[in-house]
Amino acid sequence: MADNRTMAQMLQAPIEGYEDAIVVPPINANNFELKQPLINLVQSNKFTGRQDPHNHLRFFNKVTSTFRHPEVPNTSIKLLLFPFSLDGEARDWLDKEPPRSIPHHGIDLVSNFINHSFHLPKTTYLRNKNKITTVYQEPNETFNEAWERFKELLRQCPHHGFSELHQLDTFYNSLNTNDQDALDSAAGGNFLDKMPLMVLAII
Repeated sequence: MADNRTMAQMLQAPIEGYEDAIVVPPINANNFELKQPLINLVQSNKFTGRQDPHNHLRFFNKVTSTFRHPEVPNTSIKLLLFPFSLDGEARDWLDKEPPRSIPHHGIDLVSNFINHSFHLPKTTYLRNKNKITTVYQEPNETFNEAWERFKELLRQCPHHGFSELHQLDTFYNSLNTNDQDALDSAAGGNFLDKMPLMVLAII
């Protein structure tokens, strides 16, 4: 079929292909709108690609669960608000996703977001950078401070791949002799002879 457009019409910028990656199902509710204070709250903790994405999702879910509309599913509200929670590299990632490539349920959005934020090379980098396996109790660090710091290292790299057994063994071996002795005493013998659940209870 012949194209009957003029050259001026053909040279105009296309008006298609600008749809968002996130597919939000049609909302038929009367008088529904996202309130600016809610958008501001979501934007108060933007994810740029350098923070822990799990923490970001926890914050985002907590904020968005405070807003309810009787005729609008909470999932739709989350899908509408999620782009407002991103900035920098993370926003660039979402903008580069193909139009309508993230279907209208939260599982796909969360999966895409986490997989992008924690692809394998980044996980390896974080695991090596934060030195989970080579952690040692600082000279003036209390037992509680060492435990909290170790848990924070694990939180910073949620895809670390270390089993609970490996984590507990690593932590025990990172402690100074006095704290190891205290754990052994609390365990009534060798700390590492106990089951992981008992070890956590002792800690």
